[in-house]
Amino acid sequence: MRVVHVASEVFPFSRSGGLGDVLGILPEVLAGQGAQTTVVSPWYGSLAGQPTEIWRGTSPELTVGSSPIHELRVGEIVQNGVQYLFIGLPEFDRPGLYFDDDVYRFCLFGRAVLTALQHVGVTPDVVHGHDWQSGLVLAYAHLAGLRTVFTIHNLQYQGRWNIEEAARWTALPEWTLGPDALEYHGDLNLMKAGLVFADAVTTVSPNYAQEITTPEYGEGLQGLLIRLTIEGRLTGIINGLDQERWDPRTDPDAPQFADPAGKAAATAVLREEFAMDDAPILGVVSRLADQKGIDLLIEALPEVTPHWNVVVLGGGDPLLTAALSGWAQHPRVAFVGGLNEPLAHRIYAGADAFAMPSRFEPCGLSQMISMRYGTLPVVRLTGGLVDTVPADIGFRFAEASPAALSAACAEARAEYDRPEAWQARMERAMALDFSWQGPAAQYLALYGRLGR
Repeated sequence: MRVVHVASEVFPFSRSGGLGDVLGILPEVLAGQGAQTTVVSPWYGSLAGQPTEIWRGTSPELTVGSSPIHELRVGEIVQNGVQYLFIGLPEFDRPGLYFDDDVYRFCLFGRAVLTALQHVGVTPDVVHGHDWQSGLVLAYAHLAGLRTVFTIHNLQYQGRWNIEEAARWTALPEWTLGPDALEYHGDLNLMKAGLVFADAVTTVSPNYAQEITTPEYGEGLQGLLIRLTIEGRLTGIINGLDQERWDPRTDPDAPQFADPAGKAAATAVLREEFAMDDAPILGVVSRLADQKGIDLLIEALPEVTPHWNVVVLGGGDPLLTAALSGWAQHPRVAFVGGLNEPLAHRIYAGADAFAMPSRFEPCGLSQMISMRYGTLPVVRLTGGLVDTVPADIGFRFAEASPAALSAACAEARAEYDRPEAWQARMERAMALDFSWQGPAAQYLALYGRLGR
């Protein structure tokens, strides 16, 4: 079986968050389980890798209105049993991944994918698109008679643009631009394209698959998602974790340890790095965004800091960044802005607990990583956090409020002060299996059930 994944980012070549992490490991595991696996992604100007150009040219059908799309190029990297194809367009030849013109850019990318695959001799049995950036690819694949799967990694981001302007970017038949397909309140909606045209739709945890059929989490698409559920086309498959990349026994970016007793060295390194006192350390590695509940954490800090040191790593919202920068003057709060992969490893390894007060969390990887390092999660009961954090390991709370977060942190601190109970939780956490083997087998089974 030849499976072609289409995504806007793939680790280690391009990454802004969990989507890139998933595409960095799932295709490798699928290849290990017998699938011929190709990943297609944009050839960004800041791509961390040097693809070998294997095709360059134009195709007469690739036009926007009457104007031809610029010359395409396709680059290839093959590693760990996976073929990575990168599609080069001038609109992507700039530093960074995402910009204000992304709907236009990913319409062009979506138009180019099947053409590029044809020119380099890749014939998919299944096209598996990820998030809204692949939505147009799913529409074209469906019209071409290919079997298709679409995975929602985050329903909040949908790729919307005024349909009168965007329609000419797609070159799709007029019937696809109506409210039963791509149109949504006067906009082109590329997330909806993936949902409508896929043979099967998955999302990244069973609990999130249920949540998104409600008004609270459905982002306006809950009616369509309810219909897909009734038709048996929507399921939740929990994400796995790259357990080689995130292994406390071999991690090159943090003090290595194999059990809770060895974790003290990693904690000592983190404490020394930020000149913190002997109070336990609460870690956060996150995008600074409303979704992640970072504002709840900031509001809870007056109640949390008497009992915890707090180390936050992340970038995003300028207001949240400014608030955390102000709090960094506090002797028990450290904040480092932006992405810093080695520091993230040191926080996961050295923190005692890890806070994820998310308003919604489709799956989440940070809670899995933290438990792998014996760092106990303090999480809101939403999405994949429900599916992955057992009550006898983490500290869970229901309400998205500073008070509820503070209470969960207080519960965690009381348990920390009972060393035997805390160590027992750490041992259970480090024994959990978050490998991709099971989820990948579920995807392969899903591919096999698709009919055309």
